[in-house]
Amino acid sequence: MPTRTRPGNNVESPRNTATETVVKPAHDAAVAGMFGRIVPFYDLLNRVLSLGLDQYWRKVLAQNVRLGDTGRVLDLAAGTLDVSLAIRRRHPSAIVPAMDFCPPMLVRGSRKLKNANARSILPVAADAKRLPLPDASVDCITIAFGIRNILPREAAFAEMLRVLRPGGRACILEFGSGQERIWGGLYNVYLNHLLPRVGKVFSKDPGAYEYLADTIRKFPSALSLEKEMRAAGFERAWHEKLTSGIVCLHVGEKAR
Repeated sequence: MPTRTRPGNNVESPRNTATETVVKPAHDAAVAGMFGRIVPFYDLLNRVLSLGLDQYWRKVLAQNVRLGDTGRVLDLAAGTLDVSLAIRRRHPSAIVPAMDFCPPMLVRGSRKLKNANARSILPVAADAKRLPLPDASVDCITIAFGIRNILPREAAFAEMLRVLRPGGRACILEFGSGQERIWGGLYNVYLNHLLPRVGKVFSKDPGAYEYLADTIRKFPSALSLEKEMRAAGFERAWHEKLTSGIVCLHVGEKAR
């Protein structure tokens, strides 16, 4: 099981951690198991269900990354490492610890790593609520389409603030809330009907995409999440709506 590194130690990222067992509460274990079942279809469904827009959204996320003295960007809920690779394309000098609590996702993503990326993207199985990193050890944190799977969010925000250096930022990409009417309600039709059906056809796991739709429906509005981030301790927090609010980019900065 990953443990926190004491402050002052170097960041370590042994490759075999992608397959080690991580002890999780019931919710975390259920979500990790669900994502583990859809690994073979995950990248394909990301492209199909977003009509290819997921690549644009990750590019915007990477554009908001800011490097500092550590040269490290922590990619949380890293999945199959598409965000980690987008960060490296935008910031070729960055070292990217890539953490996810579903080891099969990281194993799948590791197949994409070649040359410099294989040395600079460091997959590690870890819980976002208990990060195996020293205090103030990264310049920036990214998390794409993962924050809604973490409960309680306050614990994840606290860990983000702990490992960020002063003045560092967290960049969170997440679907717009199903509680808001987007495209005159067509977004909700997509969530309630199309998304679970397409997911079932491709992955043969209808529960996974029903879960996805349910978490989006229940997720807070962009303004509410922004307030949560400020309440958690981020000195500044703001958001930008992408694709008419289907996705939102949230940015929070730690006090200097």
